[in-house]
Amino acid sequence: MALALVALLLFFAASNVIWREGRRGAGAAAAAFLLAALTLGYPAYLAFEAVRLPVLSDISTDIANPPQFSFSKAAFEARSGFQPPGLPARAREPQRPAYPDVEPIVVDLDTDEAFALVLKTANARGWTLVDKRPPGGRSGDGHIDFIDKTLVMGFDDDITVRFKPLPGQTRIDLRSASRYGRHDFGANAKRITAFAEELQSQLDTH
Repeated sequence: MALALVALLLFFAASNVIWREGRRGAGAAAAAFLLAALTLGYPAYLAFEAVRLPVLSDISTDIANPPQFSFSKAAFEARSGFQPPGLPARAREPQRPAYPDVEPIVVDLDTDEAFALVLKTANARGWTLVDKRPPGGRSGDGHIDFIDKTLVMGFDDDITVRFKPLPGQTRIDLRSASRYGRHDFGANAKRITAFAEELQSQLDTH
């Protein structure tokens, strides 16, 4: 990034000389400017998002009662010993105005069908299955844990999905949490909304 900033300064200095003295090198200077701009583009975008969005790295469709990650041995081993930490309810409040589209998903399916649909959707998104508990028991709830990788650096992020039966429907809540950094720059909210869109697409062809 430092070299890219220096390159931009040199571009403006070279452009001034080329314009005043008519020297050659406009093409090389333009190419250098393009490379520097491309290098600085993504960090500049992250800086903008850091100012625009709240400092959060754990996003849930249910702020009051977010889904809990599995404590099973299988989940512990799949995460290489990592267990996503919790987040106080008060700390989640900035999520509401920042990500109004992050909401529970309600589908007109029973919990078993919704469970299968989520597995299919997660597979289409390239998520790795960590642990699952099919709907059942006295509550009828179910849950699945996944791991997804970040787009640029390939870091592991953790996702859990909770299923709650309703009359003739199923409520699906998701929680997506980054393992590294205090600010996710909107990545977890985008993951949830992209999943919801993919699920709707799968539902339309169901």
